[in-house]
Amino acid sequence: MYSRLLATPTQSILLFGPRGTGKSTWIRDRFPDTVTYDLLDTGETLRLSKDPSSLYRELATLSSGSWAVIDEVQKVPDLLDEVHRLLETRGLRFVLSGSSARKLYRGGANLLAGRAVTVSMFPLVSAELSFKIDPERALRFGMLPMAVTADAPQDYLRTYADTYLVQEIQLEALTRNLGAFARFLEIAARQNGQVTNAASIARDAGINRRTVQNHFEILSDTLIGFWLPAWKLKSATKQVRQSKFYFFDAGVARALSGRLAYPPTSEEMGPLAETFVLNEVRAWLGYSRTDYRLYFWRSYDGVEVDVLCETVEGFVAIEIKASLRWERRFNRGLHRVADDLGKDRTMCYGVYLGERAALWDDVNVLPLIDFLKRLWAGEIIRIP
Repeated sequence: MYSRLLATPTQSILLFGPRGTGKSTWIRDRFPDTVTYDLLDTGETLRLSKDPSSLYRELATLSSGSWAVIDEVQKVPDLLDEVHRLLETRGLRFVLSGSSARKLYRGGANLLAGRAVTVSMFPLVSAELSFKIDPERALRFGMLPMAVTADAPQDYLRTYADTYLVQEIQLEALTRNLGAFARFLEIAARQNGQVTNAASIARDAGINRRTVQNHFEILSDTLIGFWLPAWKLKSATKQVRQSKFYFFDAGVARALSGRLAYPPTSEEMGPLAETFVLNEVRAWLGYSRTDYRLYFWRSYDGVEVDVLCETVEGFVAIEIKASLRWERRFNRGLHRVADDLGKDRTMCYGVYLGERAALWDDVNVLPLIDFLKRLWAGEIIRIP
């Protein structure tokens, strides 16, 4: 079993996270006897859509300070006006969860003007499993709770991919051509962790470039993936500026790419390892409530650093390799970045699938599990 790291809130929250990350389970665990509105219930959604003000009437009887839960609140954005009234006039507190921010952000919904804190739920992380993970399984099937605990994670992930297309895309009417979106999705998943070439994806998917950009917006808004922007070193004159797109979970990326039935190839392992480590870092920052931004860097001559984080103390640069042996050539990008940013202000780490920690020049090379332990102990990215 596992225990989630997301702390029980003391004030109202907007809890966002992709489907399957465990939001509803966490809510039931932390708020077991709380009045709950489940908008995955079609009847409840229709009832509240017709008369959003009924929420106010039904909850106005609760005493000040009481909690209420609205699960999948994005399905009826107008409810947020009633939540606002209840916060102001009745002093209630809310857990408002959602697996898509598209309708809320793009539809001008009332986001409660700071009266609710926005927090994120991630897939399971290594610290929640006491670091007892099989790296090969984690890279192949990801870290969604059901994929971690299921005897047949392939079946779950295959269903997850189909459910995403139906529930998040078709039912929310986010695109008119579901077939074209499905083609785009497979191609985007196969290019997970690569510098995004919209023109190439458009050609392969048989759609125009503007449609590709719109489809990536859908993936971002439904929390299925995120952009990792390129860091622009002030002293550099030639660098890659396009962003990379990563899916939120390695197993989901493999399911959407149609590669789930096969063991990962050597070409897949690198991006999968990057996806896994990057999402652990994102979760660490999210659960620590830290606003540090993450980047990657690559020069036009192919020198790259997978993750770069600017902190108040300087920079943390991380190179990730799905290799059982660390080689000196892996340090090239780390050295280049340290030279540009200042060696005294840049901590460089190498992460790999081998067994021994080592110091290569100024690079701290760590086995994956050792890196994760130090990350969650606050030793990699320090927070003052």
